Amino acid sequence: MGAARGFGVDIGGSGIKGCVVDLDAGVLVGDRVRIPTPVPSTPEAVAEVVAEIVERFEWAGPVGVTLPAVVKRGVAHSAANIHKSWIGTDAAALFAKRLGRPDGEVVVLNDADAAGIAEIRYGRPDDQEGVVVLLTFGTGIGSALFLDGRLVPNTEFGHLEIDGHDAETRAAASVKEEKDLSWDEWARRVTRYISGLENLIWPDLVIAGGGVSKKADKWLPLLDVRTRVVAAQLRNDAGIVGAAVAARQVTGG
Repeated sequence: MGAARGFGVDIGGSGIKGCVVDLDAGVLVGDRVRIPTPVPSTPEAVAEVVAEIVERFEWAGPVGVTLPAVVKRGVAHSAANIHKSWIGTDAAALFAKRLGRPDGEVVVLNDADAAGIAEIRYGRPDDQEGVVVLLTFGTGIGSALFLDGRLVPNTEFGHLEIDGHDAETRAAASVKEEKDLSWDEWARRVTRYISGLENLIWPDLVIAGGGVSKKADKWLPLLDVRTRVVAAQLRNDAGIVGAAVAARQVTGG
C-alpha cells in the first residue's frame, strides 16, 4: 500500500509555493512549484495562481492553502503582505470555486499555524509536550501556539507590544537586514521579545522557524531567555506540509 498523500499551497507576500506531500513522512514528493505572488495580490489574482499550481500536478483531491492572515472558518480577517481586499473574503469558498472542488475540500489556515502543525507532527518527539510556541522570523513574526500538541489557532504574538513597539518592527528577520544588525545586536532584540512572550504565556519550548532558522547556530546560542529554544526542522517546506496535513485532517480523505 502506497504512502498517504496530500497537497499543500503556501501563499506568501513574494511567492506562492505548492507540492504533493507524503503525509507519512512529512516530505514533499518531487520538486515544489513556486510562482511569484501577483501584484496586486487580490483574491482573484491569487486564486488563479493557486489553480495553476494545483493543475500542474494534476491533483484531484483535497487541497490545503495557507494565508498570511487570521483565518476563521475559511474567512480571512486580516491581511499581512497581501492585498487588503482579502479582509472579509471567504477564501475557502473562493479557492473551492476556482479549483472546481465541492465545499469542504479546500481548507484555508494561517501560514504560521500550518508551519507549526508540520513541526509538531514531524519534528522532535518532545515538541508535543506542554505549551509550545513556533515563531517564524521573516518579514514579520508569525506565531503558532500548541498545548500538548493541539493547535490554538490564529495567535498574533508577533504584534505584542514590547517597550512601546510592535514586536515584529523590532525583532523580525527583515529588521536585521534593513538595519544591518550584527547577530549579537539582533539576538538582543529577539531576547527582549521572547522574554516578553515568556512573561505572558510561560511556554515550555520555543521553536524558531523562518528562513533565518537555517543559521540558527549563529544566533540561538546568543539568546538569554529561560525557555529552551530550538531551530525548526522543516524550514521552508513547513507551510506546504502543514497545509496538506490540515486538509487531510478536516476532510478525512
